[in-house]
Amino acid sequence: MPALACVDAAAPPPGYVFAWDGALPAPGAFPGGTPTTVGGVTADRPSNWSTDLSASLYRIEGWGAPYFCVNSDGDIAVRPHGAATLAHREIDLMKVVKKATDPKSAGGLGLRLPLLVRLPDVLKHRLESLQHAFDFAIRSNAYGSRYQGVYPVKCNQDRYIVEDVVEFGAPFRFGLEAGSKAELLLAMSSLTRGSPDAFLICNGYKDEEYIALALYARSMDLNTVIVLEQEEELDTVVDTSQRLGVRPVIGLRAKLRTKHSGHFGSTSGEKGKFGLTTAQILSVARKLQRLDMLDCLQLLHFHIGSQIPTTTLLSDGVGEAAQIYCELARLGAAMRVIDIGGGLGIDYDGSHSGASDMSVGYGLDEYAGAVVRAVMFACDRKLVRHPIICSESGRALVSHQSVLIFEAVSSNATRAAPLSSVGPNPALFLDELADDARSDYNSLMAAAYRGEYETCAVYANQLKQRCIDHFKDGVLGLEHLAAVDGLCDLVAEELGVANPVRTYHINLSLFASMPDFWAIGQLFPVVPIHHLDQQPGVKGILSDLTCDSDGKVDRFIGGQSSLPLHEIKGGEYYLGMFLGGAYQEALGGLHNLFGGPSVVRVAQSDGPHCFAVTLAVPGRSCADALRAMRHEPEAMIAALGHRGGECAAGDAVLCAIARAFDSMPYLVRGAEEEEEEERESMMRCLGL
Repeated sequence: MPALACVDAAAPPPGYVFAWDGALPAPGAFPGGTPTTVGGVTADRPSNWSTDLSASLYRIEGWGAPYFCVNSDGDIAVRPHGAATLAHREIDLMKVVKKATDPKSAGGLGLRLPLLVRLPDVLKHRLESLQHAFDFAIRSNAYGSRYQGVYPVKCNQDRYIVEDVVEFGAPFRFGLEAGSKAELLLAMSSLTRGSPDAFLICNGYKDEEYIALALYARSMDLNTVIVLEQEEELDTVVDTSQRLGVRPVIGLRAKLRTKHSGHFGSTSGEKGKFGLTTAQILSVARKLQRLDMLDCLQLLHFHIGSQIPTTTLLSDGVGEAAQIYCELARLGAAMRVIDIGGGLGIDYDGSHSGASDMSVGYGLDEYAGAVVRAVMFACDRKLVRHPIICSESGRALVSHQSVLIFEAVSSNATRAAPLSSVGPNPALFLDELADDARSDYNSLMAAAYRGEYETCAVYANQLKQRCIDHFKDGVLGLEHLAAVDGLCDLVAEELGVANPVRTYHINLSLFASMPDFWAIGQLFPVVPIHHLDQQPGVKGILSDLTCDSDGKVDRFIGGQSSLPLHEIKGGEYYLGMFLGGAYQEALGGLHNLFGGPSVVRVAQSDGPHCFAVTLAVPGRSCADALRAMRHEPEAMIAALGHRGGECAAGDAVLCAIARAFDSMPYLVRGAEEEEEEERESMMRCLGL
């Protein structure tokens, strides 16, 4: 007999009374009916689970190869050198978290979560892989020149990333691309330590000061190219170069007809935001010829759009640009470089599909091969010398080099609350319903008695809505409504129609650390970084700390609206966001004055855990976040100290307030301050 009926089997259905003692029956009480669920995951699951099954469930091989895998402990591990990494040389992310978050007295770094783990070895491998892909394509096709890439610093302007690119890329003449005056200054300074042949590509809208900076860079023997985004920039370049006595090297950005139809192609095509039309390109070439400066024109640049989905589209765009390049050479320009821009995509969802903004249907070798063949085909037909091929691949270089690790601190309830929680006798509350609600309740119980489970759901919904209306009208008390809610939730759970998705509350600001998810719907792989030797038993979405309703992650790779998760059983539960090394730091804001995460730079080493932390930076404090918005923490502390003195607040109160300014805005759970840090903080407090 159904547990929901709660009546003697011999009693006739219509007139029975509600006689629960408030205890809920176990799930699965409907005979031969819906399967038992726990947190929305079917309970009749296989008893064994493996790390391989977790890797498959989260598509780790699809989006993570060759850098991320699941180790035998059930943790996510990093392969710093890709497939060439030996198994015993992998870096366990959980050990990195422990090292970073353990107190200093225990040998840790005392950092707070969220934590950004930087992996310079992965960045080095990505750069080398890109270079080797082009080198292979050039050799295979007997191409007559070389590949020489640049990193667009807008992708991630972090000092150490830019310095790493320059250092790792020096043997390959790898350079930098700048799109603003600040980025140009950064690139100029960084390239003083790079290869003298490395390109410094100057893109973006330009004023006289920007152009002067680029010419100063050229006078310092930096291999600087000023790329014209608009025709009128030419006059400023010519005038400034004549005034400074520095002969420029000029590039043109072509506005191609080839258009990327996805989200990331909105700046491509004839109506794109940047670039010169064919008529404008001819106008610039002829003006340079009249000025006897046509030899200054040496580079053609174009950009189809980020995340180019297929090599078919890529070949089409490169082929069109190569024709323009050849025509400029025919007109007498000293052309030597074709800059194919960005667009080399990465596979965020592991599907290897060319039909989605979240994936691409090619690898590095296929990308490089398509570019080399398209340029070579156009140049050979018109008997033009093969140019240096330059690309501005940012996303493909830096996306893999960092992992954002954050903690799920709690989750909402998975099962209906016991009716006993609303009072000593829920039956009496339900017995006092209005006539129409009481009729719905009796119909619900009768349907349960007869085993008509679909009808149960109808009457339960009807009863709940009717009681909500009565509550709004003041007819029903809060205890009555809670008892009805409990009953209806139980019915939904027993029928297996309750919402199986649980909300996990994460110690993170989505707006600070994952802005592209909110802004443009970009999906990133999000995976538990431990417990992967256990089967997840919950479907969850992630809700961040901010007060904004958009501060949640409820869309996941593979088109899923929930993420398989494990129960939080009194301990830490850590998740990682992967492939977020491009753009997220540069775009992240200060919503709710949550700052950036703590950062550790982790390199492979011969130590016991195969890694060494070479840099540790605490996350932005409350004071730092306030200063960023032009507040003055010192003045705020002084004002609070003055008010505390007027109100006779003790030193302990004032010290606690002062310490809060030095703390990260994120949640701190169960952590103890180092004694030395406490003493320093106390000394600052007592100086108020």
